[in-house]
Amino acid sequence: MLDNISVFHSSIRIVGSKTIYFDPYKVEENHNDADVIFVTHEHFDHYSPEDIDKVIKDDTIIVAPQSIASKLDYENVLLVDPEKEYEVCGIKFSTVWSYNVGKPFHPKKNCWVGYLVSLDDMIYYVAGDTDVTEEAKAVKCDVAMLPCGGFYTMNVKEAASLANIIKPKIAVPTHYGSVAGSKEDGDEFVSLLEDGIQGVVKIGDGSKF
Repeated sequence: MLDNISVFHSSIRIVGSKTIYFDPYKVEENHNDADVIFVTHEHFDHYSPEDIDKVIKDDTIIVAPQSIASKLDYENVLLVDPEKEYEVCGIKFSTVWSYNVGKPFHPKKNCWVGYLVSLDDMIYYVAGDTDVTEEAKAVKCDVAMLPCGGFYTMNVKEAASLANIIKPKIAVPTHYGSVAGSKEDGDEFVSLLEDGIQGVVKIGDGSKF
């Protein structure tokens, strides 16, 4: 399941009618195949120019929040704000607030984002570094990719609770086992999902790209 998706940390690659990346990080090979690169925020494990260089091509469009504008030295850039709708390369997407509640690492005032992306009749939610928020609880999607490593983001129980609220068809744990969290977090996340939600662990299955 989800053979078209590769995940490492919060670095996600989806291959369909378009090839899209979210927060490319520690990319092992030069792919240079991205139609669109979505960046959630500017922390080193989410905005990594050296990894963007491994996936970007001449006509790639980079989508990023306004806070990163001064750091983006690329030709094709779309700057976004939270809770807005956009279209790029024929891909419709909207932005979702992504921030901490009671932690200082991702303040709401920074206007960092997660993304709801429609591709090939599927809606993918890539949450970015967030806690459980009212905005996240309102998301409707087919596939939810949720951080579960704790400390900087939701922990396993919080991430699973969010999945059980928004009820995607498929839930994928992210952001654990390297920068934060343990390698076992993914399996625990899946074990806490309610019936009707398929948990898919991509980190650790050889899908690093």
